[in-house]
Amino acid sequence: MPTVNMSVNGKPASGEVEARTLLVQFLRETLRLTGTHVGCDTSQCGACVVHVNGSSVKSCTMLAVQADGAEVVTIEGLADGDSLNPMQEAFRNNHGLQCGFCTPGMVMSAMDLVNRNPGATEAEIREWLEGNICRCTGYHNIVKSIQEAAGNMGD
Repeated sequence: MPTVNMSVNGKPASGEVEARTLLVQFLRETLRLTGTHVGCDTSQCGACVVHVNGSSVKSCTMLAVQADGAEVVTIEGLADGDSLNPMQEAFRNNHGLQCGFCTPGMVMSAMDLVNRNPGATEAEIREWLEGNICRCTGYHNIVKSIQEAAGNMGD
């Protein structure tokens, strides 16, 4: 079995994996980072979004061996100790979540958007989130959360 080595949330991580092991499986089952969720198994929902080398990726569409040598950030890697990341804080402030299942993927996708386009309009935010499904909300508070965080992250 191949061994993969990567940085996960700023720390070295490695493990033996079957060649067919998905990155989401490696994160959840081997590293026990269960904040990355599996929602659909078909790459439709976005609950499994993580950052690989700075870009958001649906981790159910990537093999763990493809992330060998990469820098991976999961939802667990955003907070600084007890201090939430501004995006996490904005989701809390604006009630940008309900059941919370989609929230890690939404937050990770939103972080990538704001890093690429800090002044994203409401329409651009909604378009960016097209690959993330929330079954509980009408997305209004999620969009408000991202707008607030974009303003705070620019400070």
